[in-house]
Amino acid sequence: MTRRVPGRLMTALLLAAAAASAEVADVADNGFALKQTVTVSAAPDRAWAALVDVGKWWSSDHTYSGDAANLSLDARPGGCWCEKLPGKAGVEHMTVLFADPGKLLRLKGGLGPLQAMAVSAVMTWTFKPSDKGTVVEITYLVGGYSRGGFKDLAPGVDGVLRSQVERYQRYVDTGKP
Repeated sequence: MTRRVPGRLMTALLLAAAAASAEVADVADNGFALKQTVTVSAAPDRAWAALVDVGKWWSSDHTYSGDAANLSLDARPGGCWCEKLPGKAGVEHMTVLFADPGKLLRLKGGLGPLQAMAVSAVMTWTFKPSDKGTVVEITYLVGGYSRGGFKDLAPGVDGVLRSQVERYQRYVDTGKP
């Protein structure tokens, strides 16, 4: 059975697809590079503020605690993208390497299963003003050792990152992920 997509919904889906792009830019035996680009309808300072408010847009399905409200991002050099867990436990997902509000945020760390692997990973968010708001580009570079290589791992990491970036874009544009 084929479902017909209503015209307004189809238009929204096409606009979202046009406003976002994602790709596994490179994959090799020793790592991979991902690139995501979205345009949000906000000035760079507001797009930055939304990024730092990570607990509001990140999916609870991709947390250790099961609740994205436990996430925080201290956007200063040495700051932590951390998650509170029950009791006194916690997770450091990434560490801030470079912060220039409204322009660039660079973090170091392996998200999800990458954290337990012998890899080094750097994620960079850049914010560039445009006539439609802000173009936000996210790169995630991962290198190191992975049993079996990175060929099969890269698309899965790309898919999870893409879904989070889409949630971020919706949060900036609508206030809801």
